[in-house]
Amino acid sequence: MRSILLGAAGLFLGLIAASTAPSPGGQAGPDLDRKVQAFLDAHAGRWHDLNVPEADGRILYDIIVKNKYTRALEIGTSTGHSAIWIAWALSKTGGRLVTIDIDEGRHRQAVANFREAGLDAFIDARLADAHELVPALPGPFDFVFCDADKDWYKNYFIAVLPKLTVGGAFTAHNVSPRQRGGGWGSASFVDYVLSLPNMETTFAEGSWAGLSVSYKKAD
Repeated sequence: MRSILLGAAGLFLGLIAASTAPSPGGQAGPDLDRKVQAFLDAHAGRWHDLNVPEADGRILYDIIVKNKYTRALEIGTSTGHSAIWIAWALSKTGGRLVTIDIDEGRHRQAVANFREAGLDAFIDARLADAHELVPALPGPFDFVFCDADKDWYKNYFIAVLPKLTVGGAFTAHNVSPRQRGGGWGSASFVDYVLSLPNMETTFAEGSWAGLSVSYKKAD
């Protein structure tokens, strides 16, 4: 019942916010950079609760800045470490992040972290069931980071792909080429995305946990 109620609420709020979300009120610049870096320094080594390691956050940041992405989606917020790296990059490009988590405690902590880091103006944090909300979001998106329930990765990807712009990237955490043919968890996603001729997929070097990066080359 909780999942159904959260999903319905998230779907309703998500559809409204996606069509009416304002431009970020924050401004990128040296002051924001100092505030974000100070926040990350103060919390170094404390990101446990299903968060990405710093190296992977930096990879996400670099992908967004390099490609000038502005419309980002994160599936699986946890307490916000990856979202902070994503939103920090989006502050450079003038973009905005929609991030989703179903856990009330993690969502609440993430929102507090976004505020403390000075990046809340660049983040639309949703408390919702991603199984229901992701297919309902209208998009388009040019960057997606998936770090939620691994056995649902393929379903998330299929739901998002029509809304992913050509040139956009779908990134997924805790995956590697060693999973090919595994038939369980995120392995079905790896096999599927590698089979698509309109996607160019690589696996990020320097990622301790495993990170796939799939660029959409054509519709």
